[in-house]
Amino acid sequence: MAVPQFLSLEPEVKLVKAFTEPFKNIVATARTCYSNRGIVEVEELTARDCEISQSIYQAGHHTTLQHAHFQFTLNRVSRHFIWSFLHSHPFYNSEQVSQRYVEVKPDACAIPPLEGKALEVYLATVVRQTTAYSELCQRLVPLVQHHYGQRFPGRNPDQLPARRDIKKKAQELARYVLPVATFSYLYHTVSGVTLLRYWRLAQQFECPLEQRIVVGKMVEQLLECDPNFKLILEEPLPLEETPEYAFLASVPSKTCPSTRREFIDEFDRGLGGFISRLVDWKPNNERILAQSVREVLGIPESLLADKEAISLVLDPSRNRLFGEALNLSTMSKLSRTLAHAGYTFRKKLSHTADSQDQRHRMVPASRPILFAHFTETPDYVTPALLCEEAAAERIYRDTMNQTWEQIGALRKMGVPDEFALYLLPNAVTVRFTESGDLLNLHHKYTMRLCYNAQEEIWRASLEEVQQIRSINPLIGGYLLPPCTQRKSADIRPVCPEGERYCGVPVWKLQLDDYHRVI
Repeated sequence: MAVPQFLSLEPEVKLVKAFTEPFKNIVATARTCYSNRGIVEVEELTARDCEISQSIYQAGHHTTLQHAHFQFTLNRVSRHFIWSFLHSHPFYNSEQVSQRYVEVKPDACAIPPLEGKALEVYLATVVRQTTAYSELCQRLVPLVQHHYGQRFPGRNPDQLPARRDIKKKAQELARYVLPVATFSYLYHTVSGVTLLRYWRLAQQFECPLEQRIVVGKMVEQLLECDPNFKLILEEPLPLEETPEYAFLASVPSKTCPSTRREFIDEFDRGLGGFISRLVDWKPNNERILAQSVREVLGIPESLLADKEAISLVLDPSRNRLFGEALNLSTMSKLSRTLAHAGYTFRKKLSHTADSQDQRHRMVPASRPILFAHFTETPDYVTPALLCEEAAAERIYRDTMNQTWEQIGALRKMGVPDEFALYLLPNAVTVRFTESGDLLNLHHKYTMRLCYNAQEEIWRASLEEVQQIRSINPLIGGYLLPPCTQRKSADIRPVCPEGERYCGVPVWKLQLDDYHRVI
């Protein structure tokens, strides 16, 4: 049976960099493990080599597949696909076009296989969303310029650098109305084992058709690069065989709108007014951290008390590695002690802010099947600055209400959720739980407490650090933005951003005094 295709231009996939003869490398690395003659190099694959590759694959010995990496360029792939699939795991690297800094073109959206009235409704909604985006980009400029002038009183807003910065800030806010169907383009690099995992689970929720198309093209080019991968390539699991599908299909009475509404209300009550609420932590975080510092150094507690030990590893004036541009914490014996402390948060972010949050791949989250949270009541995040401009807020609110109405109309026509929900805006609320160890949270907070970070994820990070300070003050007092870390480490310039300096001497502020709207 023919696979349906999107009506928009097909995703473009190109394999641009790869290991030379990657499958031979798999065999060579496997044979080296058992070689008494040193490093094994494979010139030609033998029948025995093929048997070895299949045997170790079936046994789950997959580290040999991690050596070879494959770099793809992807074009015309949806933001929703990137969030739901490409960036939903830790083992990749991506560099994608930024909606914050690059203006989105009106026709840059995925159009799923619809027809008739359903197609008309879908296209009209996309036009409405992209028109609202253009209007907000223009209408928000004076408001952004006002706040920009307060932050940079010495800059002339009519000069090109300032105009460019103001435009970008307006785009950052306006992009919340764009659909998650909006196209992106990116470099994406994965190992061989990750690519095989992509293919095996290409038909899972959230957008199995787009996943199958894009990953199918990636696999085609993998096999063109090295046909020997056919020896271990498995077919994709059918959607019906995934555990999420099996459960939801078995209990249709539990997936009705009233159940989803009950879940959302329950989740939001549990947040208690927070964007991100600390819900769990190791009870002995500070004690275990101090003990592990002493273990690394071979020093008894009588000579290094807990407070002093924690200061030794976390205070940038003593552990000056935290002032380095290159994140060295995973390589440092002392800094690796931070891996023993851990925290769990329940969070409520927009789709676009969570797309930034999930890039911190070593702070994993259990993100939702988005349609399992969907109700026909508009459910979205509104950037704080939008509320300061009545006309802009009205455009924003009306666009959200109309979007939910049209998604509801499509679903009543029988359009599958997979396709109807491509119209969800970047602003749609995503609810999930996220956990991280202090080693990786420390790096995340260093980056996201910077005033240049996207405002919504900055605000969530600020809440998280404040809560950590309340239960672990010895640890929390050292969770700081990069400029404050560098000042304590006596590294100059204090701000590492150069011409991107945010305009606020944050290193002079106490955490409770942090405030920003742009």
